[in-house]
Amino acid sequence: MIHPKPIPVIDLFAGPGGLGEGFSSLTTPDGNRLFSLKVSVEKEESAHLTLSLRALFRKFPPGQVPDCYYDHIRGYISRKELFAHPEAAELAREALEEAIKFELGKDNPDVLDRRIESALNGRDDWVLIGGPPCQAYSLAGRSRRAREPQEQFESDEKHFLYKEYLRIIRRHMPAIFVMENVKGILSSRVGGAGIFDRIVTDLSAPGSGLEYEIRSFVKAGTAKEIKPRDFVIKAERFGVPQARHRVILFGIRSDVARSMPDLLLFPDTFVLVPNPRAVTVEEVLSDLPRLRSRLSRESDSHSHWLAAISEAYETFLREAGDTIRPMGGEIRNALAMARAPLSTGAHFLRWEAGHAKMRGQLKEWFYDPRLGGVIQHEARSHMRSDLHRYLFAAAYARLNGVSPKIKDFPKTLLPRHENVNGNGRGVPFADRFRVQLSHSYASTVVSHIAKDGHYYIHPDPSQCRSLTVREAARLQTFPDNYFFAGNRSQQYVQVGNAVPPLLAREIARVVHSLMEAWYRSRSLQ
Repeated sequence: MIHPKPIPVIDLFAGPGGLGEGFSSLTTPDGNRLFSLKVSVEKEESAHLTLSLRALFRKFPPGQVPDCYYDHIRGYISRKELFAHPEAAELAREALEEAIKFELGKDNPDVLDRRIESALNGRDDWVLIGGPPCQAYSLAGRSRRAREPQEQFESDEKHFLYKEYLRIIRRHMPAIFVMENVKGILSSRVGGAGIFDRIVTDLSAPGSGLEYEIRSFVKAGTAKEIKPRDFVIKAERFGVPQARHRVILFGIRSDVARSMPDLLLFPDTFVLVPNPRAVTVEEVLSDLPRLRSRLSRESDSHSHWLAAISEAYETFLREAGDTIRPMGGEIRNALAMARAPLSTGAHFLRWEAGHAKMRGQLKEWFYDPRLGGVIQHEARSHMRSDLHRYLFAAAYARLNGVSPKIKDFPKTLLPRHENVNGNGRGVPFADRFRVQLSHSYASTVVSHIAKDGHYYIHPDPSQCRSLTVREAARLQTFPDNYFFAGNRSQQYVQVGNAVPPLLAREIARVVHSLMEAWYRSRSLQ
């Protein structure tokens, strides 16, 4: 390594910290961090609590996190007790200085500017990361708001929160920036003009003579040389067990770019290298403790739950025999497995890992033997009718290798929706009930997972449930000792909104290789 000090990082719109976690996880062979997260900014209360707790975890050298941290995430001691604990109190104060609860665009920018200046202490070799909130750009968000007057939609402040990111660039001039957003930003328009082109133009020349080269992490060349779609990173190609497609911009300050012959001569050196194999849902979920769902709106117990799903099969045979008969073996096997007593999960479950299908570095990334179990692995409650649909859908997926569409469901299982006719056609969302397939990567985990689990059905029919917070976090590649604060809905939202840390780590590798090339070129001048 050319430069001995960790490279400072400032994280804006940090959420629960997925992007920062990836950068912070990159270390030298002897365990020293290559990047040092100096300031993380988040406005939402529960995400900020998550962010500051993880900041405390990182303040300790790898392998030296005290027992009191694990006692807290297992639920044995409160956050207040952890932050006051003699082994943690001093570093807890530093963590609260690093993770700031602050709303960009509304709170006093001078406060944040002073914090950034103090954290950087005059260094110009630092990295800005983060992504402005994406609701106004996302295809789903635009669809939900399609009936709004155009003027009202285009005036949404979320269209222009990137200007807060731009202001930080203009004021503090990072050597590198990494800006993440949803793929929908490529087609979003405001005032008849494409928002993506506008953002790239603004970021290329933030003002006061400052200029940046805007590049992609997946294709060599500048924004002038490549197409907008070349900025899309498909996470499943880089070791993430999820089809998450995001636009990520790689900005390099012009003086940095000009001083680096390697960037001109070997541009392919500074892009992500695809993983030769896809990581599957089964690989990252199959070792977690099996759970049963809870029953909602009626008495819940294992016997009542078993009766509910057994009733489903009897109803299937009676009312849809020809449709269900090919899946009979799968459903009977699921019912047999379901007879064994199953937990509904807990805040912390004692658990011995040992039969995981994960291999090598992936296993090391997720597991922490000091945890002694699994946290935030609790099943939701589901209505009896949804349990029937989940059983059918998971058995269908296991037999056919694809998740069923609404038209594939027996008539008795069709949701009571005014747009659904007798054969299951006409429903607005044909894949309303989506099974995450064991043999493939998952569909995109988004914040909507907080509202219902229909899009995130567990692949094992015998568990008959949607994914837990921990399972969603696994698909997003958060390590098992990463704790999400707030109630369960807030935890799901945080997970769904995050950048997968494992993808962020690969991005950090590219950024670090470029910074190292810059340090080499400076040392020769």
